[in-house]
Amino acid sequence: MEKSTIQQIEARFDKDVERFSKLETGQQTTLDASLNLELITEGIVRCYPKLGRVLDIGCGAGNFAVKLAQKRPDIQVTLSDLSLPMLNRAKERVSPLTSGAVQTIKGDFRTADFGQQKYDVIIATAVLHHLRDDKDWEAAFSKLYNLLSDQGSIWIFDLVHQADQGLQAYFYEDLYGSYLTSLKDADYRDHVFAYIEKEDTPRSLIYQLNLLEKTGFKRVDVLHKNLCFASFVGFKSVK
Repeated sequence: MEKSTIQQIEARFDKDVERFSKLETGQQTTLDASLNLELITEGIVRCYPKLGRVLDIGCGAGNFAVKLAQKRPDIQVTLSDLSLPMLNRAKERVSPLTSGAVQTIKGDFRTADFGQQKYDVIIATAVLHHLRDDKDWEAAFSKLYNLLSDQGSIWIFDLVHQADQGLQAYFYEDLYGSYLTSLKDADYRDHVFAYIEKEDTPRSLIYQLNLLEKTGFKRVDVLHKNLCFASFVGFKSVK
């Protein structure tokens, strides 16, 4: 199947701002969304007592930046997304929560110009599964690595694929499929599966952890995994 273009993905998200603006219910199709929102933002706060600059790529309506600013109301945030309506909503929600500057950059993070800025933290949630072949994945991880300060880190939460096809069928098609059906019905499950098949090219958790290390990250760690969703972190420094 020919995958969706960036423009097609952008158009779909342009129409879905309201749903993604809800902290607790905005991502019902994502397993443990609220838990991972807390794990990542609290993890960042604990690892960075003097957190400064944060980049949120594929920020959507800004849920992670909102949660982080609630915990640390002096951060400087750069929000990046394909969708202008999403970006506008994210800035609208984040700006009142922090005394720091809030900047927006519209576009694909792979080609966006971030200038010479270095970030303490990059947040990448539900965005990397849009990457395609190995070359694309490696180039994207290298760019993100180079955007970080020497003590910086990247925090990822995303759809992942099982390396074993039997486990993939069990975890994704059967168990995750049952979860989607429970949200509404089998037609809804098929609808979600169809747009994942059309838009996404997820890789396994192990692939991404190995790629972080290949890119240069000195420490990687897993925060949480439930079926086909995982959160994990890569640090540039050894301590």
